[in-house]
Amino acid sequence: MGVLLLPFLTCLSFNYGDSENVIDIHPNAKISKWADIEDSVRGSRIVIAAFACIDSFVKIKPAGGTGDVVIGEGSVVNSGCVLYTGNGIQIGKDVAIASNCTFAPVNHAYQDKKRRICEQGFIPSKGGIVIEDDVWIGANCVILDGAILRKGCVIGAGSVVRSEVPAYSVNVGNPLRLVEWRK
Repeated sequence: MGVLLLPFLTCLSFNYGDSENVIDIHPNAKISKWADIEDSVRGSRIVIAAFACIDSFVKIKPAGGTGDVVIGEGSVVNSGCVLYTGNGIQIGKDVAIASNCTFAPVNHAYQDKKRRICEQGFIPSKGGIVIEDDVWIGANCVILDGAILRKGCVIGAGSVVRSEVPAYSVNVGNPLRLVEWRK
């Protein structure tokens, strides 16, 4: 498994790995030299579109499945965020993700008390994580497998998202609750 550390720059078209292990960064994407993007040994693809920005200390880690991570055009992932590939993460265009968010589209099996949790693997996917266009995710949020953030919604800082969030809604907390609508 390779680790990719890139300088903060607009890089040339970049493909890392082979047809099964690909990190595909658009020439107009900006990646901090302190971002850590790991190559997959299971075939997950990591795709970063034009004008997307991956800030310092962002970690993208293939773990828990074979899903792809796709970060859409103009989207920003700020410092300290961790994205596990798991069952996949689809991030639309112009999404703003504040610092220290965790994206975990995977679920550990734990039911068998006679076996250690680390030996039980993973349970079936709830569909990965889907984030539509023009979404704002506040700092320190946790986005879990099965979360669907519809177009234009806002997630307040420190929230936990595990299911579908309506378009243009403003949501906060754990459990997540809708507090208003964008006008």
